[in-house]
Formats: sequence, C-alpha cells, structure tokens
Amino acid sequence: MDNITLAHGSGGKLTHEMIGGIFFKYFKNEMLERAEDAAVFAIKGKRIAFTTDSFVVKPIFFPGGDIGKLAVCGTVNDLAVVGATPKYISCAFIIEEGFSFSDLEKIVKSMADWAKDAGLKIVTGDTKVVGRGEADGIFINTSGIGVFEKDVKLGAEKIKPGDKVILTGNIADHGLAVLGKRKGLEFESEIVSDVAPLNKMLLELTKKVGGVKFMRDPTRGGVATTLNEITEGRKFGILIEEKNIPVSENARAACEILGLEPLYVANEGKAIIVVSSKNEKKALSSLRKNKYGKYAVTVGTVTKNNPGKVCLLTAYGTVRIVDMLSGEQLPRIC
Repeated sequence: MDNITLAHGSGGKLTHEMIGGIFFKYFKNEMLERAEDAAVFAIKGKRIAFTTDSFVVKPIFFPGGDIGKLAVCGTVNDLAVVGATPKYISCAFIIEEGFSFSDLEKIVKSMADWAKDAGLKIVTGDTKVVGRGEADGIFINTSGIGVFEKDVKLGAEKIKPGDKVILTGNIADHGLAVLGKRKGLEFESEIVSDVAPLNKMLLELTKKVGGVKFMRDPTRGGVATTLNEITEGRKFGILIEEKNIPVSENARAACEILGLEPLYVANEGKAIIVVSSKNEKKALSSLRKNKYGKYAVTVGTVTKNNPGKVCLLTAYGTVRIVDMLSGEQLPRIC
C-alpha cells in the first residue's frame, strides 16, 4: 500500500505492520520493542510505568460513557495491566472551532469524576483550537505515570504451557454501544459500553494472588487480536473454548444481525489475564469480588500445540485457528 487507510487504525494486522515497519524501525529500543501497553523503567531504583494514548471516538457521547471517561479509563487501564498503580495523567485537547462549550464542560467534568474514582490526579495539559473542518469536534491525548507498590513483573515471556487464560467479563459491549449510537441502530435492549477503570481490581489481584503472568486490556481488535499479540513469535499456543467466552445475549444477537464476530469487537473495561493453573481459582475469586470482575471466567489454556497461534474449540467439537483482525471492523471506537 502507498497510503494509510482507516484499517491501519483498527488494531489488527495492518496496524501491527505499520508499527513494526515504520515506528519500531526508527524508534527502536528495548522498552518500545516489548510492545506493552506501558513502558516500564527505573529511575534511581524506583520502577515507573509510563503510557500515552489518543482518543478520537465518534460519537463523543455514547451509552455508558463519553470521550472524557474513555480517555481517563483507557490510560488508567494501560498502566494497571503492567502491574502499576496509576498516579498522574496529562490531558491535551484538540478542539474544532464551533465546538459547544457545554459539551466541553461535560467532557472535562467526566474526566475529573473518573480520575477521582480511579484515585489519580490530572496534573498537566494543553489545548489547541483548529479551524472548522480541520478536526472532528474534539480529540484528546493523555499520558499517564504509575508506580509499583509491589515488585510485580509481568510479561508474555513468563507464560508457560498449562497456564490459564481468564477474561474479566462479557466482551463486545463497547464497540457495539459506539456503533449503535453512531449509526442510530436500535437493538432490542440497549447495549451499554463497558468502559471502566480496572486499576483497583487488578492491584488487588496482584497483591493477593501469586502466579499472575500477564495482563492486557483487549481494546482495538478485540480479544482475538490481543491473544494473537500474546502468542506471536512464542513457543506456545492458546486454546480457547467457545462455550466459555462470555457474551451477553443482547451483544450476541446484535453481532449476529450485523455480521460481526464478538472476539474482534473492542472492549474498554475488560482484562485478559494469564495465571498459573494452581492459582486459577484464587484469581477468579479475587476478581469476582470487584464489580468490574463479577463475571470473570476462564476461557482457555496455554498449550504446547500450535505454537504462535490462537485456536478455538467450537461448540461442535472442532478446532479452528483464530487469527488477528484483518482489515477494518469498527472505526473510531476509542
């Protein structure tokens, strides 16, 4: 391809090709090449996590949230899944001329409320205003800093065959909520985004339960793409069971009507956790005590078979490969 397409922002194959072929090529360093949700490094012996993200969701208000809540929770979760406690974030706004002051205030108030809920402070920022037609209402960029309260070291390199793969709840709600609002779709029952801050739940997990190997929030590209990111280039595979994948009846029905596969639909309030088999039950018990993890379930196992691949055991007893998202499924969901 000679030019960038919307599919390059899907979080799937084309995104990874662009990141690997251009950004990693020129920005190459050890921390960046780990391709984690946050960089982890030490300053004077103190381990720090640092992340950044941009939010261009359309529409900016959707069932269950708005671009401000999404910006705070997305940044919080990127820090939490590497084992850090979020402390401080920045926010930069790119605002299109003509944007409503009342909508701006709603967004900023939402950010303040959810930052307080997550237990962190918004400490610096920036604003830019561009001409009409030069942006799409409002875009937000955030960066976040977290610290490690415990010597937690997570990474795909720690995963071994026999480990269990846990999902903290129902998938596909965020992508469907945004899509429904954008297109004016009326589902039988309203589908509400799952966007939420997961830091307190995940901190409790890593404090109280041993054997946690890896965590990540399956946002763009959904669960299937995130699992493929885990197995890519590794000497292990992952087998997930279709019957165990948590999807609400409303979301499943909507996916069937729209021809979407729930495994590829974005989430903003869920985590994938890989834990040793002996700590599986303790991990599930810990997660289910939190309102954001009450439907946590084990969906699969790390295996020696099919290294570097994700496979699905279907309801019919057959096994098929689940690839990374190819092309564009739901644009502008975050």
